[in-house]
Amino acid sequence: MRRTVSLTTVATLATAALALAAPVGQAAQATSHGVTVAHACAAPAKGQMACKALQVTGGTPKSAHAETDLTAAAAPSGYGPASLQAAYNLPSATGGSGQTVAIVDAYDDPNAEADLAVYRSQYGLSACTTANGCFKKVDQNGGTKYPRGDSGWAEEISLDLDMVSAACPNCKILLVEASSASMTNLGTAVNTAVKLGAKFVSNSYGGSESSSDSTYDSSYFNHPGVAITVSSGDNGYGTEYPAASPYVTAVGGTSLSSASNSRGWTDSVWSGAGSGCSKYSSKPSWQKDTGCALRTVADVSAVADPNTGVAVYDSYRSATGWMVFGGTSASSPLIAATYALGGAPSAGSYPASFPYAHTSALYDVTSGSNGSCGGSYLCTGTTGYDGPSGLGVPNGTAAFTG
Repeated sequence: MRRTVSLTTVATLATAALALAAPVGQAAQATSHGVTVAHACAAPAKGQMACKALQVTGGTPKSAHAETDLTAAAAPSGYGPASLQAAYNLPSATGGSGQTVAIVDAYDDPNAEADLAVYRSQYGLSACTTANGCFKKVDQNGGTKYPRGDSGWAEEISLDLDMVSAACPNCKILLVEASSASMTNLGTAVNTAVKLGAKFVSNSYGGSESSSDSTYDSSYFNHPGVAITVSSGDNGYGTEYPAASPYVTAVGGTSLSSASNSRGWTDSVWSGAGSGCSKYSSKPSWQKDTGCALRTVADVSAVADPNTGVAVYDSYRSATGWMVFGGTSASSPLIAATYALGGAPSAGSYPASFPYAHTSALYDVTSGSNGSCGGSYLCTGTTGYDGPSGLGVPNGTAAFTG
């Protein structure tokens, strides 16, 4: 069952956070300045992960009909490749060739390749298919015994594939489908992605932290030389795993709007982005903020606000084709693809450290909040590092290279 909620743009941050966390069947009141959204995936059972995709189901996003290079008569709503590449100064026309970005999700999307073809054709991107060697889908063990289909996770898969395509059209894409949404199965899928050669692995899911996280860290996420990105969460201030792992790049979320500044765009903290202090995970050596004794979430960020959402095509089961999505499920694959545009990490390196060595190569996010933390940087956009947006959003690829 989907959880239908309302998300505000700028007003009443606490209300927005409560709306995103609302249990099944309880929706917060919509505002005239927001959009109504639904969680693609059901609330997770204990020990399970939930995907972080939010579908716009009512209202008109600010990003509606944002593209200027559409080839079809009926333009999809939401930001497409041209907008995202321009906003983050990405060298998408020339970068990424020879790199493989892996997408790890639970359950099967039987329409994944066909839906990806529609998205890429709409925006004039080159075909990415099994036949031409650009696209590959495997189960969590690297075979073709795909798990059962799930419409919610299929929407997540479509969002992930489309965002990698938008940021890095020249990248190859490996989709690894876990048998279930347990951390064990998803972690096995991460290991399979790395085993199959992916140097960039995006994970758009999360769940509660636990005392088992250190075991998961060593079993699934400690892969030197591989950039692993994870969504920070969609419930506002508070931490989730595996975003809290010290071995990953935790990706927060912003609201992205066009602006009259020299950049042409501006980002502010999205009220739903996850952030805060981990309860269990150690602080990596490259993270120097003093407000958390342990790991602080997040590291960097990108667009995640459904009200400034992205265009996605999905046709599995009840899906309607073109839709607008947000959530940190959008920002994680965007950042994974940005790493890929920067080239393969060196052997033995920890790519999560790269942005901390190149802070000037990021657009700082200095406004907005995702909850109540006494006004500290842990939940408030501010100059330099802050929890919801980390060090900022991409300004090219320099911050994502070793």
